Amino acid sequence: MSNGSPFKRVLITGISGSGGSYLAEYIVNHQPGVEVHGLARWHSTTTTDNLRAIRDRITVHECDLMDFGSVFAALQAVQPDAIFHLAAHANVRASFTTPNAVLSNNILGTSNLFEAIRLAKLDPLIQLCSTSEVYGQVDPKYVPITEETPLRPASPYAVSKVAQDMLGLTYFLSYQLRIIRTRMFTYLNPRRTDLFATSFARQVAWIERGLQQEVVHGNLDSVRTLIDVRDAMRAYWEALLYCEPGETYNIGGTTTMKVGEFLDQLVALSSVPIPTRCDPALLRPADVTLQIPHVEKFVNATGWQPQYSFEESMKYLLDYWRGQADKFL
Repeated sequence: MSNGSPFKRVLITGISGSGGSYLAEYIVNHQPGVEVHGLARWHSTTTTDNLRAIRDRITVHECDLMDFGSVFAALQAVQPDAIFHLAAHANVRASFTTPNAVLSNNILGTSNLFEAIRLAKLDPLIQLCSTSEVYGQVDPKYVPITEETPLRPASPYAVSKVAQDMLGLTYFLSYQLRIIRTRMFTYLNPRRTDLFATSFARQVAWIERGLQQEVVHGNLDSVRTLIDVRDAMRAYWEALLYCEPGETYNIGGTTTMKVGEFLDQLVALSSVPIPTRCDPALLRPADVTLQIPHVEKFVNATGWQPQYSFEESMKYLLDYWRGQADKFL
């Protein structure tokens, strides 16, 4: 596929977050000539450290998606020709504790964004970042999971992402907003601490440095397909270049294993013995498994393939957290 970019100015919602910051880095480093803008809430400033490597090459606008006026003003100022909508409360387990906060933030924030785009009379290409969590507890007969698999959300977070997904379809059908919906499967993201893989890597690094005694974990039996966050963010860019507005696309890797098997492989990379223990507090009221994607629709549209091996991704994840642990010594 061509490396040329049809976009002059892109906007990333949630740019200071774990995914948004990696996406911004990808665009800055691999798409020269593209102006990168981002939206971040004032109380997200503690996470702007994620952007330290590219801070002087992007423009961050203070904006809360729950505040329609600030969203409208930011869009008027930026006039983007492409938007990546990544901002969300994305902690699945926390959504059982604070469901209303997660539902209102994710659904109304997305509604505000789409309404502001419509009322500002802008016509950007829009990538709506959804998740494999929308498929929820999948009947084995639907595995591997295609885009037509019934949605069976098993957490308030997943419900909020289904609503975002359907809003994307609604605004495409009703107002011709050019929205491409992507459903990302499990990725290895060092900056997102609520993911099981990141939690395990952080704990292993802490134990290696004598900062912790054991790894605590929840359900180890869930089956996931894993991808590197750097491949995932490149996939988002490819989605806007080659995918069709109004369509949904699964994105995921090719390495499939149980959560417990991932932990075993991570422990094998460690320089010291790693005791592990199940903490009942880490078990969700309902969990998902068999998160194995069918990604041919996306691959056929884009030609995208993962560039990082599972071993490279795992080392990248663990080395990141070893570096964080060293700051405490």
